[in-house]
Amino acid sequence: MVNDTQVRRLIRLMNSENKLSVAAMKSGMSENTARRYIRAEDIPSRIKREHRWRTRTDSFKDVWSWVEEQLTEFPRLESKTLFDVLQRENPGQFSDGQIRTLQRQIKVWRATKGPAKEVMFPQTHYPGDLGASDYTHMKSLAITIQGQIFDHILYHFVLTYSNWEDVSICFSESYESLSTGLQNALWRLGGVPNRHRTDSLSAAVNNLNIEEEFTRRYNGLLKYYRLTGEKTQTGKGNENGDAEQSHHRLKRAMDQALMLRGSRDFENRASYERFLRKTLKMRNAGRQERLKEEMKVLRELPALRLEDAKKFYPKVGPSSTIRVQHNVYSVHSRLIREKVEVRVYAEYLDVWYGQKKVDTLPRLRGDDKHRIDYRHIIDWLVRKPGAFANYRYKSDLFPSSRFRIVYDMLKKQSPSRAEKDYLKILHLAAYEGESKVNTALDILLAEDNGINYKTVEKLLKTIKQPEKVCDPKIMEIDLEQYDELSSDGRWVS
Repeated sequence: MVNDTQVRRLIRLMNSENKLSVAAMKSGMSENTARRYIRAEDIPSRIKREHRWRTRTDSFKDVWSWVEEQLTEFPRLESKTLFDVLQRENPGQFSDGQIRTLQRQIKVWRATKGPAKEVMFPQTHYPGDLGASDYTHMKSLAITIQGQIFDHILYHFVLTYSNWEDVSICFSESYESLSTGLQNALWRLGGVPNRHRTDSLSAAVNNLNIEEEFTRRYNGLLKYYRLTGEKTQTGKGNENGDAEQSHHRLKRAMDQALMLRGSRDFENRASYERFLRKTLKMRNAGRQERLKEEMKVLRELPALRLEDAKKFYPKVGPSSTIRVQHNVYSVHSRLIREKVEVRVYAEYLDVWYGQKKVDTLPRLRGDDKHRIDYRHIIDWLVRKPGAFANYRYKSDLFPSSRFRIVYDMLKKQSPSRAEKDYLKILHLAAYEGESKVNTALDILLAEDNGINYKTVEKLLKTIKQPEKVCDPKIMEIDLEQYDELSSDGRWVS
């Protein structure tokens, strides 16, 4: 078989030899073959006929029309699904090894005759124009605080031109977390872009109301910061691709940093937040040049932040509870039958009465849950011990496992007095300090000599309260001493 090198030699020899037969002989080919390549004016590898015929019998020829019908009607059908049906309907005709052949044929069909695929259209971004945000779940990083899984999500904000980013920890995709996260990002940035884009979040978008695109509260937030709101189509998260891609890159960077750190466990939430800030600072460091361009055109922030809270005005019921957003919370019994103002934030509730904040309660996540603080009701519950046995929220009145153990012991020791004794111990916790009573219970449980209200009360008198930490007195610094420093930092004698 003639190769490219022989034909190139033939072409060179034809410029020096008078006869084709001589040039052909020196090139190692017949005269007829040489004549064919001279006429073709090309080398063998370029004029080789393309292989378009089958070398094996098509095993799926008889069933291909059915396969094509299924793919046309149901484009998302997988090759494995169709192959399983073919094996079931045609016993013994198709072996397991032939699935690869069917997969190749279906792949070619989809590329040549199948439905058009969704096209991504790269966008041109401009300084200070658009900020995109979305939530991302952090379960995959397995963050723990003191050994306990810290189940949380991040509100993630990104400037699409410079890729400057910011995050806020939250626990639900509520309006309060959206408002807190967006305002945190804008105030850390120090300016406001022209537009803000989110996914079709129920916290921001009226998905069931086509007349009003955004919810009233989110619309108010946009107007306050003079932002033009945008949303993606439902189920089209790729339209918010800048935020989506930033999720992936941020979590990958955090994963790398956690591996270098040697542990995914943190002492408390504050230390985890410091880790987040450090990670963001490192990622934003390389974006300073483009960020400077954005800062020149960002609008100024308003004078104050907008209130993140949603306000409710429930009346305290006779059980000393209020119902807020489908959950039950206790308040102090002094407020029974009074109307209070409740300001609901992303992670907590503030209770106000008479223009004064009277309590702060952790916000419950989900619906139909309850949080009863024994301190709110213990004054009257200790007077009505009979109400404790069947109290609807009885489980909330065990501040720790030790209290539950003590109650069970009291039930065994003296069933008739168990509720009364336990409630008196709980009363001591409310007024003497829960940690102090906890310590006393620890000691009594270790001694295993029986527990009752009197033994706890007696032991409390011997337990000293931890000393109060006094504010350190910082001496006033005489700045004139620094004048005695030389330019190279050494004292001048």
